[in-house]
Amino acid sequence: MTDFHDAFNKTMGHEGGYVNDSLDAGGETYRGISRRFNPQWSGWNLIDDQKPNIDDSKLDSHVRKFYEERYWDVNCLDDFPQKIANEMFDTGVNMGVGRAAKFLQRSLNYLNRNGKLFDDLVDDGNIGSKTMTALRVIIQQGDENILLKIMNVLQGQHYLNYMTKSPTQEKYARGWFSRVEACDCKCH
Repeated sequence: MTDFHDAFNKTMGHEGGYVNDSLDAGGETYRGISRRFNPQWSGWNLIDDQKPNIDDSKLDSHVRKFYEERYWDVNCLDDFPQKIANEMFDTGVNMGVGRAAKFLQRSLNYLNRNGKLFDDLVDDGNIGSKTMTALRVIIQQGDENILLKIMNVLQGQHYLNYMTKSPTQEKYARGWFSRVEACDCKCH
């Protein structure tokens, strides 16, 4: 069974507490939740009432609910193997769920043996039955770890491209690349 809390705890290891960095595209954030992009989040009222001494324990359930609904459920991650679900969740939190889904679809296409295993997927960022069927085929082929590697390469390339376009963002490189994980297993 795939466990949301496993993915959540790993991702929260990359997310800080309350931050208001003018150079960050997300602006004011709490545990990775951007006020600019999520002004309606229920936790902002609690944070505003508590500033500057924010009690994380009072916000934990709000944070977990937000992430489960917005980043786990939307891509049906309960139906994924745990390692792939963890990667999809973390990439979705950091780059958007659509981009995470596109990285998965593109990675699956690279492994489809030139269309012999399944027709190329449209990398549209929507997880549907064709994407799930392709994922099951790749898992059955024993290629879960190489799939993870390709997804991480795409993630890393995105960071490099972003920093090339916006050099001021280089200050985040170390944090971003701590999310790009090498597979600790042998791939064929």
